[in-house]
Amino acid sequence: MNYSAIMYDDVVDGTGFRASLFVSGCRNHCPGCFSKLTWDFGYGKAFTPTEEYEILEYCSRDYVEGLSILGGDPFEEENQVALVNFIKRFKAKCPTKNLWMYTGYVLDRDLLKGQRKYIYGVTDDILDRVDMLVDGPFVQAQRDLSLRFRGSSNQRLLTKEQINSLRK
Repeated sequence: MNYSAIMYDDVVDGTGFRASLFVSGCRNHCPGCFSKLTWDFGYGKAFTPTEEYEILEYCSRDYVEGLSILGGDPFEEENQVALVNFIKRFKAKCPTKNLWMYTGYVLDRDLLKGQRKYIYGVTDDILDRVDMLVDGPFVQAQRDLSLRFRGSSNQRLLTKEQINSLRK
């Protein structure tokens, strides 16, 4: 898996200070997307154990609230497979820190068992560890700069409880 950027002390893509990992690869191609370069799965650099270690070390600092994974789209099948073990390691090393994930897919339409982006033995392992999911495609006609943590009003901020309720 490639990534386009890793940001530390990010305060835009979730609550508090956090690391944000921007993965490469997205098939949604939302008109008006602010990061079209990340649509290409080959864009950026390879995500290696070095970057993983650096993110985990940073996130273990007392003042850091968590990790955000966005893109591109982390719920593209290739990215899910590449991220699942990293996410498990993050939660094992930093159990009190929160994990935010952003996707242009809709949880209850695309990511649940039997749906188009669901991977048996992978997607549920990721969703079990997500504390906040921002889902839905960016819709330029619904763009709203006053919204926190999302770009258009159709996108949802789903807590762990809401995620689990929709998964039942």
